[in-house]
Amino acid sequence: MKLDAALPPVQLKDVPAIAKAAQKIGFDALWTQETQHDPFLPCALVAEHSETLRFGTAIAVSFSRSPANLAYTAWDLAAQSGGRFILGLGTQVKAHIERRFGMPWPESVTGKLREQIQVIRAFWDTWQNGTKLNFRGEHYKITLMSPFFQPPPLPLGEGRGEGVIPIYIAGVNTGLAKLAGELCEGFHAHPFNSPRYMNEVILPAIEEGLQKGGRKRGDITVSMTPFVAATPEEEGFARMQVAFYASTPSYKAVMNFHGWGETAEKLSGFASKGEWAEMPMLITDEMLAEFCLMTTQEKLADDLKKRFSGIADRITLYTPFVPGEKDEWWRGLAGSLNF
Repeated sequence: MKLDAALPPVQLKDVPAIAKAAQKIGFDALWTQETQHDPFLPCALVAEHSETLRFGTAIAVSFSRSPANLAYTAWDLAAQSGGRFILGLGTQVKAHIERRFGMPWPESVTGKLREQIQVIRAFWDTWQNGTKLNFRGEHYKITLMSPFFQPPPLPLGEGRGEGVIPIYIAGVNTGLAKLAGELCEGFHAHPFNSPRYMNEVILPAIEEGLQKGGRKRGDITVSMTPFVAATPEEEGFARMQVAFYASTPSYKAVMNFHGWGETAEKLSGFASKGEWAEMPMLITDEMLAEFCLMTTQEKLADDLKKRFSGIADRITLYTPFVPGEKDEWWRGLAGSLNF
């Protein structure tokens, strides 16, 4: 189990110091997010200001971008970093794609994301191996690549062909988990998750995809971002975030699985009216214990191993890493998990 870090939502000028500190602490990877800032721009700075730290997007919104844009950006970041970049993609939800990005929402989410991955890898195969670019699918027809627009191959040792850059996809429901098992190097499990849901729903779906793709469990990395609470303040924050995620209709399957669908409906009603303050009160202690690891700082490493052993290959605490805050504690946690 590897311990990774989440980049806080900071300005670009702050990224170099965080990258250096994350590498010094001993994190295996540093992940950027697409919330308040573009997820790719910090990656260039992480690559420049670290030597061994892996890094990637967790996640970049795929349906707001062309697969060509994604292929070029990932290629440049892999070249700059000597192969340390991981391309993490997520679909987002319909409202954000249509109303925040002004892009169409596909009838088949898994179908379009499948083709995006296939097109990205077709570009990479062309650039690395000289294979003729000729992708024809339901969502994309990509057939043009002239020398003027073709980047050079990545140096030997960084991989060749379709697997030259790892692709992780994120999801909450079984469709994307199956797709990850079939096609991808990794799966970013959504923070709104529980060990039971992972064991009984997500991991079997990944396994189904692995079998379809003729692959084994060792061919995919499962990355989780759990809520952790060691103080009353952290518990309150986790309860608030759980309430927010549980109000999202696309994530209702998680609440239904635990028998809390009625609470999810109430939370959605509050969210639709912007009554955010009332929502955390609907998250009971039982619910919180399913979605958040309640522990102490001293016991966190052992409790993470117990809770996620056999489930997660990578762990990123939901709380972002901030240099200068608990550095020795972070260093000890990384030393306990990164082996």
